[in-house]
Amino acid sequence: MAPPRKRRRAPTNPIEAANRKSDADFIRDHLQPSPEWTNWTHPKSGTSYTLSIKSPAQLAQSELKACFDLIDYTSGADYRASKDGWRPAHKMREMKSDGLRYILVKKSGSPSPDAATAGKDESEVCGNAAEDKICGFTSLMPTFEEGEAVVYCYEIHLLEELRGTGVGRTLMDYLVKVAESIPIIEKVMLTCFIANADARAFYEKLGFEIDALSPVERKLRFGKVFVPDYVIMSKRVRDKRKGEGKEVLDEAGAVNEEA
Repeated sequence: MAPPRKRRRAPTNPIEAANRKSDADFIRDHLQPSPEWTNWTHPKSGTSYTLSIKSPAQLAQSELKACFDLIDYTSGADYRASKDGWRPAHKMREMKSDGLRYILVKKSGSPSPDAATAGKDESEVCGNAAEDKICGFTSLMPTFEEGEAVVYCYEIHLLEELRGTGVGRTLMDYLVKVAESIPIIEKVMLTCFIANADARAFYEKLGFEIDALSPVERKLRFGKVFVPDYVIMSKRVRDKRKGEGKEVLDEAGAVNEEA
């Protein structure tokens, strides 16, 4: 019989440590961006945008609402058509979760006059005309998912004016950078509605694949069939660790020493 695995308290859980950092320290240690990373120029219109990182506690109420409205604007139909439906209170609670970081894409100036859908135009979605407009964002969290250490992409949403410009890839590249900066993390992971074919194609172009954790169609009792309305996708950022004697951090921050 093999000896039982020993457990000892790790001096630091890298994921907990990352999530406790201030936004400035998180940027320095995990994004390691170029000095000009906060500025981005639209390749077609020449419009200037700014990028910033904020934890939920640092978001102004107007910024949080603008992000919430952007989710509804771009994905509300998919949520409403899904099994769980659109649950605004639940979504807002999720958006305030400890450990989340938002990367905001803002622009100054007047809203585009030709963008309107579902009864809203960009000015209503992005925010107040007197302040910078949030025209896109992603939110991420280093966390454990079914025992795997991952960077989870909670949201990524862009207004039409930003789609196909490369800024979506830029945001996703930052998630990969965060994952690569935390040694125990092997994947970036996300959830995508099956109905959102464009989003899935975008993720696949970036190297994401269906993850083993993704739900699959299965037969239930009395002839019913469960058909999932979303997939879980992931992109590996480093090879799985192999070999004996490795140390693996668990979610409680303890170390499992494998013989």
